[in-house]
Amino acid sequence: MKYLRREVLLCLFLFSGTVFGNTLSQQRDDFLQAEKLIAQGETGAFLELSASLIDYPLYPYLQYLWLKNNLHDTGKILDFFSSYKETRFTGLLTFKWLDYLAKNQRWSEFLQHYKPTQNSALECQYGLAIYHQGNQQQALNAAKRLWVTGDSLPQECDPLWAILMNSPSFTPELIWQRFELALNKDNVSVAEYVRRSLTKTDQDIADVWLQVHQKPALLEDSHFLNKHNKQSGRIFAHGVDRLAKSDLSQAIRLWDAGKHDFWIDNPVFMHLERRLALGMAYSRDPGAYYRLSQLPVVDAEVNEWKVRAALLEQNWQHVTEALEALTTEERQDPKWQYWQARALDKIGNSVQAQELYNKAAEDRSFYGFLAADNVHKPYRFANKPIFPEENELSSLANETDFKVIQELNLLNRDAEAKRQWWYAVNKLSKERCRVAAKLAQRWHWDQIAIITLVKADYWDDLALRFPVNYSDQIHNNASRNNLDPSIVFGLIRQESIFNKDAESAVGARGLMQIMPKTGMQIAGELKEQWRSDQSLFDSDVNIKYGAYYYKKLLNQFQGHFALAVAAYNAGPARVARWLPSVNAMPADIWIETIPFKETRKYVAAVLYHSIIYQEIMKKEGLKMKELMLDVSPG
Repeated sequence: MKYLRREVLLCLFLFSGTVFGNTLSQQRDDFLQAEKLIAQGETGAFLELSASLIDYPLYPYLQYLWLKNNLHDTGKILDFFSSYKETRFTGLLTFKWLDYLAKNQRWSEFLQHYKPTQNSALECQYGLAIYHQGNQQQALNAAKRLWVTGDSLPQECDPLWAILMNSPSFTPELIWQRFELALNKDNVSVAEYVRRSLTKTDQDIADVWLQVHQKPALLEDSHFLNKHNKQSGRIFAHGVDRLAKSDLSQAIRLWDAGKHDFWIDNPVFMHLERRLALGMAYSRDPGAYYRLSQLPVVDAEVNEWKVRAALLEQNWQHVTEALEALTTEERQDPKWQYWQARALDKIGNSVQAQELYNKAAEDRSFYGFLAADNVHKPYRFANKPIFPEENELSSLANETDFKVIQELNLLNRDAEAKRQWWYAVNKLSKERCRVAAKLAQRWHWDQIAIITLVKADYWDDLALRFPVNYSDQIHNNASRNNLDPSIVFGLIRQESIFNKDAESAVGARGLMQIMPKTGMQIAGELKEQWRSDQSLFDSDVNIKYGAYYYKKLLNQFQGHFALAVAAYNAGPARVARWLPSVNAMPADIWIETIPFKETRKYVAAVLYHSIIYQEIMKKEGLKMKELMLDVSPG
């Protein structure tokens, strides 16, 4: 170890002239070569080359890459922690080193360097460390806390589980608790693993629970459950909860018929009452308002859905009563001000309605624009761009964290560069976050710039928040499909925030987040050759297909913008199911009562963004009310 340290010092001396003489371009090449030497295990050559990079912004990153493969070298690791404690790489290395220490049972060192974390593996290793250091009860308390989860836990937890299971703390109640949590998350494999720790009698009960989980309609047989067993009430409630996902009416019927036949503790009972009442509201059941009104305990979501259930009835007295149940703060939200105004207008209090419409119209939002249309006022855009001084931008760009970002970006390490960005930005004040947002905009990181501005809690720089990138492709494809380009801009802004490389968890790709299967179908309809899933990351292809698909949806829903936007997000089949069955419905009520929160917010956002883009492009004519025609029955 001492020899290696002398070697590093010698290299620093020998290469000191090179350190200051090398250009950044040469240092980048040397960095890439040093990475190869790490992969090849060439320690001596790596140390020699890396010594010439000590003033290169990615030198700490390079040392991290080497040290994570040399976790046995405690001296160098501690030196790294001391020299680079303010970098992101210290945190990354600490995680790997703690894991190494735990696996080598170096408990004292582990505890010396451990800090609380949300990482389950490290938390379990911490519990094991304090156990081996003599704090058995503290370790058992930590083990019980970690055990109570419905999720699968990493193998690093197995030694701690062995200690817990051999202790008096491992009670049947603790086992049942995790069993139920696992089934609530549909983690059947975890529940089956936990079941093995029960007694034979309890295993038989658990088997019944598992049967009900897989086939909740078994509850139709009134003799299926032993009503005197203390677990039967929870099994019954669990089965009803599961059944509500596939057959809400049957679930309500079984619950109402059997809920007093079992012993069911109050939290579970109230959860089911709330679950079923909200389920009725989500499914637009006419009885939803009454059932929600019967709940003895309410929360913000229940109160909001009472308003929506009343809107579905178009019973404006009920709407007024439901709105009064909101908190004073909630009623100041422009959304609820708009609905208060709508209700007051409908029940004949037009003067107060006008006052609330005028107040809501001051807000730049979907509801603010709706309110403005009702009182024939121009939309309020309140555009106040940020203009940081040039020295503020250059000063931030020259900070160590941001130099690292620039180098990672130049080396095409996009994912690593973005991780470094959020590490750096999370250390900034809101005021400096605004500067960072403008810096990201200058670097053409539009998505990053927009999200950074959100962290700065600043909303009034419209040019930054609503870029007009890909303008030629958007206008050309909008024209080709007879669409207003503002709508296409609005869709892209909501779908990907102008990140052409965006990919969702389910595989939607590119600017307009098109699924490969949909892309292949569109290619066929356009009589084009489908190249590959990767072609959806091509902005020309993506915008062409996205605009075509939205126009197709618009035609399917008789030119109704809001319905087509909803279908773009949730699929046309769902939107068709959400259409009113008998009478036409005002579009604002239809949007407000969309059962999926994501789609409800999505539709409002896209329509709002479209109006913003019309303003940015200095166009006139598109009004929110024109996008909000009544929704006809399906």
